[in-house]
Amino acid sequence: MDLGTSGLRLALMDPAGDLRHQAGCAYPGPFVQPPTWQQGLIQLCSAIPLPLRRQVAVLAVAGTSGTLLAMDAAGHPLGDALPYNAAQPRWASRCRQLAAPGHPAASANGAMARALELKHRYPHAHGLRHQAEWLTGWLLGQWRWGDLHNSLKLGWDPVRGDWSGAIGNQPWSGLLPRVARPGHLLGSLHPPVANKLGLPATVRVTAGTTDGNAAVLAVDPQPGDGVTVLGTTMALKQLCPEPLQGAGVYSHPIGDQWLVGGASNSGGGVLRQFFDDATITTLSRQLDPRHPTGLRYLPLPAPGERFPVDDPRLMPCLEPRPVSDALFLQGLLEGIAAIEARGWAQLQALGAPAVRRVLTVGGGARNPTWRQLRQQALGRPVLNRPHASTACGAARLAGWGLAAANGNAPTKPGP
Repeated sequence: MDLGTSGLRLALMDPAGDLRHQAGCAYPGPFVQPPTWQQGLIQLCSAIPLPLRRQVAVLAVAGTSGTLLAMDAAGHPLGDALPYNAAQPRWASRCRQLAAPGHPAASANGAMARALELKHRYPHAHGLRHQAEWLTGWLLGQWRWGDLHNSLKLGWDPVRGDWSGAIGNQPWSGLLPRVARPGHLLGSLHPPVANKLGLPATVRVTAGTTDGNAAVLAVDPQPGDGVTVLGTTMALKQLCPEPLQGAGVYSHPIGDQWLVGGASNSGGGVLRQFFDDATITTLSRQLDPRHPTGLRYLPLPAPGERFPVDDPRLMPCLEPRPVSDALFLQGLLEGIAAIEARGWAQLQALGAPAVRRVLTVGGGARNPTWRQLRQQALGRPVLNRPHASTACGAARLAGWGLAAANGNAPTKPGP
């Protein structure tokens, strides 16, 4: 199961890694309201053909990285979640005091800043969980667990295997989850939840991951590959032998390697501020990537950026707007491609291997004109993988976790 910004997607895979069923839906309500995550999952599970539903053995959830909520002792959400792009500048200095220098949690863009804001709003909160962690807790009927990938922004140090800096020593550290590696089996479906989903109560539940990491697992990158996730926002990921450290940069352990990268606030969400999907498709056919517009936009949906620069007050630049909608769209696409180029350059400057080609997943992977513009900006081959969904990556993670628990070595570099 994948929880994205604009909707939910479910993928069902067999033990060989072949896709057997896939479906998606919009959130039944606002993205920031956790009950809509449950309702969407119930809707998608009920649509799985019954013979396949009876064969489901294990489940994993991927969610937007950094989306955080507060909950009471029974797991009930206290208000809306704070989404991944809700920077909290007023907590920036406190984050720097708590987290070790250079850790992602030391930034106002990290989940620790949102944690401090939620703790301020709900002083009697019993716990703080990311989107995927909270839904995983609902599946299990208990909310003690978090996963290593999501918890990184909250302050988990995967090298030390503990909370960074002084975070674990705070009086409120009991609000933080017990951290498990993605793919680790946590238990079986809570019977009342299994009944709501129409799934066997024997289904196992693993620790989940972020949507960006699930997208990488879905395409199975080879050495020299970079992966760009073009959704509402844009994430850049690549495998690296060692973790990296830098502003807005995250290093997630995957097997014996590290999945390093960062996420920009720019992406398809900026385009949708001006055009619907059908108009984008129509206008894209009119563009000529051979003739740059020279507009040099900085296409951010609102003030603030996470990567390749970490600046919660960075202002967008979307002017001047030409009379031609096609030229305006091309300028936006060029601006997003320029951010991507700076992102790959930043990762290489921090010590990541050079990227020889870029694989693209997400909604933007369905736009061939955008691929051409990006290929020119990046100076390397760009290949679209429109059918490799983040839900497929979560399903692969679940399968690897079950195989490892049964004493079978995963066939891919899993948890």
